Amino acid sequence: MPEVFRFPKSLKKTLFHYCPGCHHSIIHRLLCEVIDELGIRERTIGLASIGCSCFLYFYIDVDILEAPHGRSCSVGTGIKRARPDLVVFTYQGDGDFAAIGLGDSLHAASRGENITAIMINNTVYGMTGGQVSPTTLLFQKTTTTPYGRDPKKEGYPLKVAEILAGFEGVAFCARGAVNTPQRVLEAKKLLRRAFEIQLRGLGFSYLEFLSACPINWKMDPISATRYVDKLAETFPIKVFKDQLSEGKNEA
Repeated sequence: MPEVFRFPKSLKKTLFHYCPGCHHSIIHRLLCEVIDELGIRERTIGLASIGCSCFLYFYIDVDILEAPHGRSCSVGTGIKRARPDLVVFTYQGDGDFAAIGLGDSLHAASRGENITAIMINNTVYGMTGGQVSPTTLLFQKTTTTPYGRDPKKEGYPLKVAEILAGFEGVAFCARGAVNTPQRVLEAKKLLRRAFEIQLRGLGFSYLEFLSACPINWKMDPISATRYVDKLAETFPIKVFKDQLSEGKNEA
């Protein structure tokens, strides 16, 4: 009988600590499956900084460094320039990538650094108590916007993928989700393409995932998973840019 399911070699055999209904664990597994299938485990370096994403090293069995808050893309730039033979990816939350780290993130993308950046967008600061983040939805309640995000006070949600898609140095830019079986399958394809872009040396690849945060959203896991569809109304799930599909196969 053919084997159709196996435990990824790049995924450590330990229990996830994430809150019930959190989507980090699903994305971790998909990331490990792609690393295994591409055969890049021994030359891959992951970068996390601050937030729930910083626990990456507990679960993914590749070399992982923890960068200062928001600086993963800068640290990744240094590693990739020093060792262009390595495969470098960052794994960051929306507060990390798009708030304190926005300058580092945008400039790495603008320069076309040949790294892969993954941003988990759950619209709040997950680890530190559910405060408003750059991607918090309009009128969404958080611990620092108890009456809902008011665009006159806190501004509008930052649409990172839409911004990066216009950068010449960005070779791949997409947004996915993992709240349905179909979207899980699509998410894995997006991850694979993001790494293929890097392996071809085409430039910066960015992949954003809409993710549930039941605790800070004050929802049960099922309701939070469904609420991701609400996020998708503001943050459309789509591929914004893909130079491989445009026929650009080398840098």
